[in-house]
Amino acid sequence: MEKKQYYRNIKQGKFRKIPGKEERKAMLEVCDLEKSYGHHPVLRKISFSAKPGTCVGIVGGNGCGKTTLLSILAGARKPDGGQILFDGQEAVSNPKIFSQAAAYVPQENPLIEELTVRDNLRLWYRGSKKELEKDLISGPAAMLGVDQMLKKTVCTLSGGMKKRLSIACALSNHASVLILDEPGAALDLECKAVIRDYLEQYRRLGGTILLTSHEMAELSLCTELYVLRDGHMESVPGGLSEMELIKCFKNGTFADTQELKQREVP
Repeated sequence: MEKKQYYRNIKQGKFRKIPGKEERKAMLEVCDLEKSYGHHPVLRKISFSAKPGTCVGIVGGNGCGKTTLLSILAGARKPDGGQILFDGQEAVSNPKIFSQAAAYVPQENPLIEELTVRDNLRLWYRGSKKELEKDLISGPAAMLGVDQMLKKTVCTLSGGMKKRLSIACALSNHASVLILDEPGAALDLECKAVIRDYLEQYRRLGGTILLTSHEMAELSLCTELYVLRDGHMESVPGGLSEMELIKCFKNGTFADTQELKQREVP
């Protein structure tokens, strides 16, 4: 799909909106989430919420637990304690909620390289063949340009194409929460721009996004930003420079973060 047509379709409302945006207060609520590996606590009493139409960014040093947190929120790992609610429904005790409400795009490629793009869509798609064809016209697959590469074998695709296909496969359930682990990692500038463009449109249509990233361009999409360090997660103001963010998650305490919060415009 050409970019002009893509924006024309958005303007004309041809792409489906995330349902119920006006009726919900918090799409995702996390309360006192905990996870340890052996005697090493990775997540300590993590609590936050995310409303429809927001993008939550989580930053921190390598190995701080970002991937563990996202995989738990997507239902791929079990927490040791705490609650996760999607649109008011508790998911830890009812794993089906994860598959209905969350779409997870891990950093590693989950696609089957020997199959075509269409076959991968069929394999991962959670819906009928008719619904899949509809998505290729007006759903996430169309918005990401996947409809233009259906006959290609996955192993011949660029990293950016694979990432776009991964997002389309994950969103085959039309989830209201999209969870991405470093979506722009190892991609060229053009592919990163295409994915950022889609994420912004998804958010504007009422979707909720959670992402981890080390890239300032991706973090600029975030309406809320958190730093994860020593198992604790704390909110930091938007608009910080790269060096200020690094200072936030490398210091022994979050004292400097409180100082930086005062710079926010009321």
